[in-house]
Parts: sequence; structure tokens; C-alpha cells
Amino acid sequence: MLASIAHRVPPRDYGPWEQVAATLTEGLVARGHDVTLFATADSLTSARLHAEAPAGYEEDPTVDAKVSEALHIAAVFERAGEFDVISNQFDFLPLVFSRLVSTPVVTTIHGFSSERIVPVYRAYDDVVRYVAISDADRHPDLHYAATIHHGIDVTQFTAGAGAGGYLLFLGRIHPDKGTATAIEVARLAGLPLVIAGVVHDAGYFRTQVEPHVDGHAVTYLGSVGPAERDRLLGGAVALLHLIDFDEPFGLSVAESMVTGTPVIAYPRGSMPELIGPDLTGYLVNDVAQAVAAVGAARSLDRAGCRAEAIARFSSDRMVDDYERLFEQVVHGTA
Repeated sequence: MLASIAHRVPPRDYGPWEQVAATLTEGLVARGHDVTLFATADSLTSARLHAEAPAGYEEDPTVDAKVSEALHIAAVFERAGEFDVISNQFDFLPLVFSRLVSTPVVTTIHGFSSERIVPVYRAYDDVVRYVAISDADRHPDLHYAATIHHGIDVTQFTAGAGAGGYLLFLGRIHPDKGTATAIEVARLAGLPLVIAGVVHDAGYFRTQVEPHVDGHAVTYLGSVGPAERDRLLGGAVALLHLIDFDEPFGLSVAESMVTGTPVIAYPRGSMPELIGPDLTGYLVNDVAQAVAAVGAARSLDRAGCRAEAIARFSSDRMVDDYERLFEQVVHGTA
């Protein structure tokens, strides 16, 4: 299992790629598979751990990202002969080593940061098996072995009644994520907004978000860990996910629905795949529709929302899908 080394596995707070690698690793180990996790040295895992970097380069400024990534990726391919399959949860760079080993490589594409990286995926399309994390994120130039939606450890999320009476924004503070739009919707809906997440665009936060933060109408908590995420999600009337880009997936969306909290989102990227209108949330086209959806969210069946989300986005379901694919790859049928 080749994980990203931007953060520890599992991440302390933000780190969606690392979280998926952790969930998949632990699920496979629990089923009796012999898994070696390539991650940072401070990672926590029941698998065998191989580490080249002492900590995530986003967490420790002494860790050089390029140097650590080079050693990290080289390590797994130098040991490739020990493994039946390499699960690449990293990104495009490991692909360039894939022709140098006989061990099959299954690469999960966690979205395309730019069209400029597509040529690398295209160059190794004939030898690497690609996994899309949503049908919406499949690139027309590539062939895919499967689409596998992310799964989460549903035992970490409890059913919530939305008793906090607030709306929630949970994610990166960035124009793409629609933080300022969430503030506007909450104001028009007459409900307080709680914002939790790392600041990825300081200028946007300073000009579009921070001026509204008063601790009452709008509260900013910073980044939050798993226990706090569970509490915040379960206490919210709804999660506002008014994204301004084609998001490949959205772990916070699945997490919210597992607590029974509906998601209000723009129908971009994977959102129509993830959200069942009037069941687990609402797809809206503008601010006015989002405000109306806040009213509808109060009467949505939260138990039904939770049950549907657990069926579709549990870690067991994700591990089932990957286990099946890995077996097909090893036996040459995928």
C-alpha cells in the first residue's frame, strides 16, 4: 500500500488521501491479508510499516517533499518482488516505475489536479490498472478497471438529531469549496454557520470569510479531528457543500450522511452520484434553492439518510470492492 506522505496515516485531521489509504489498509489486514504500508514513520497501522520520511512534509517543515517522495516511491518498487500487487494511493509519479517491475500496479486516481498531469496517466494506460473514485471523474482518454467509491469507518460516526440548530461547512477554506456561499446561505436561512477546516487560500479567508466570523452568526473552529467531526456533523441541520468545481468525491459528504445529516450541494462532479435527493440531501442550482433546501432538511428522515449512507459508503463495502479487484488483477482477469 503506497500512501501519500503529505500527512501521517491516518491523518490527525485533514488528509483525505491518507485517510483512504488507512481505511483500506486496516480493512485488508482485518481480513487476513499480509499488507505492507509505505507511509511516514509516525503512522499508526496494524500492517507492516515501511517509512522513509519521519513525518508528513505538510506537518514537519524539516521534511523536504521532493527528496522524501523520491525515496518513498523508490522503496516500494525496489521491494516490488515481495508483493502480489501494489496499491498506489499516491498520485501519478509512481506510474513511471511501473514498467520496471513485474508486480501489477493498481492506481487509484484521487482526481486530476490539472489537465497537465493527464499525459503521465495516458502514457501508462496500457500497463497500470486505474480505479476511478467516481464515474464523474473518469477521464475519456483512460481505461479503468473499476469505479470504487470511497468508504469510511462508520463506527466512528454516530447518529445525530441535528439538535445543534446550526448549518455546517466542513472542508478546505478555498473558493472552490464555496465557504463564502455557505455564509450567505446561512444568513438568508436565519441559522448560525459553523466552519471547520484548514485554510488553503489565506487571501480568500481574510477577505471573504474572516470579516463575517463573530462567534455567533458565523463561528470558525479551524481544523478538527475525528471525534469533533462526528459531534459537529451530528449536531448540524445540514452540511453546506456548495462547491465551485467538479469534485471527484467528498469524504465529508459521506461522513455527514452517515450521521444522518443531509447534504445540500451544487450538482457538480460526483455530487449527483453521492446524494440521493430527498433521501440523503438536496442538489440545488443557486443560493435561493439552497436556502429552500435548508427548510426541507429539517423534516428529512435522518435515520433513513444514515441507513442509506452506511449501505453505500461503509469501509466494508470499499474493502470488498478493492479485494475483488486485487484478486482479479493477481489472477490476470482484470
